[in-house]
Amino acid sequence: MENNYTTHYSVLYRECLDAFSTINVDKSQKYFADMTFGAGGHTTRIASEIENAHVFSTDQDPDAIANGNKIIADKNLSDQITLLKMNFEKFPEWIAQNKPDLKFDGILMDLGVSSHHFDKFERGFSFREDAPLDMRMECDNNDVPTAADILNTYDEDDIADIIYKYGEEHYSRRIANRIVEFRNTQKITRTKELEEIVFVSYPKHLRHKKLHPATKTFQALRIYVNRELEVLENTLVKLFDLLAVGGILEVISFHSLEDRIVKHKFKEIFQNDKNTVKIMTKKPICPSELEISENSRSRSAKLRIIQKIDPEAQGGVIGKKNKKKNKSYS
Repeated sequence: MENNYTTHYSVLYRECLDAFSTINVDKSQKYFADMTFGAGGHTTRIASEIENAHVFSTDQDPDAIANGNKIIADKNLSDQITLLKMNFEKFPEWIAQNKPDLKFDGILMDLGVSSHHFDKFERGFSFREDAPLDMRMECDNNDVPTAADILNTYDEDDIADIIYKYGEEHYSRRIANRIVEFRNTQKITRTKELEEIVFVSYPKHLRHKKLHPATKTFQALRIYVNRELEVLENTLVKLFDLLAVGGILEVISFHSLEDRIVKHKFKEIFQNDKNTVKIMTKKPICPSELEISENSRSRSAKLRIIQKIDPEAQGGVIGKKNKKKNKSYS
């Protein structure tokens, strides 16, 4: 497999940087973390545009790591970026073991799948081309089952539950039934095989709508294979705890299941200690029409922001100085 990383549009990057810029701290060294390096857009901009910034960035995809090391070297940012190969679920533990006294001024979570994963068809995330049905972000880890492994070994009810829970697919039972019928004859190994199974599982009058019938099933399998919601649920509070006073946690989600978790976790953090928490986005920030016109994949993105505040400071560390600048986040 080639490691060439396809181009990627950094969703809501301006809004993310603007929010980080509201942190009213005067430090000779500021620390940030980007939980998905991807093509490096967010990480390199934070390192380049925020004065005195050092960014810790993680990614579990070996393609992203190989490409990231090259980008960092090419942009002469080796002293400002630490790139780590890991699922961001492991980041709080890594910090505890390696940098126990480090607190972050800003942490960004850009969830979901990068353009690279959809465009590199051999990774199996897309049904636009025929490819092995893989879908693992950590594609070099053979301990992680592929989408094909799941479809060929799980019980019909379990497959249906996965497609319904993670894809919100109303025809999950019909699709699971046809999957089992197909595998009784031959194993399901290709993206186009699954696409066709889902397509014929749909009622005929719904097969040619704007949203392709296979979209939700592919989403569900990708989320399940990579434990995306479980990892998000387990990690949000731990990342908030890594913030310095005044620090900001930003989360970009791309579908309702993710956004719901973020919204509820932020509320839970706030309820646990209202004096040290400020939810900066009563409603999520969405991409501008200009951004959507430049990158249609950003259409579903939602940005939510939460801040750890000083209970002794009236209105939190943002203070009166930045009140006008922060208006759009409250």
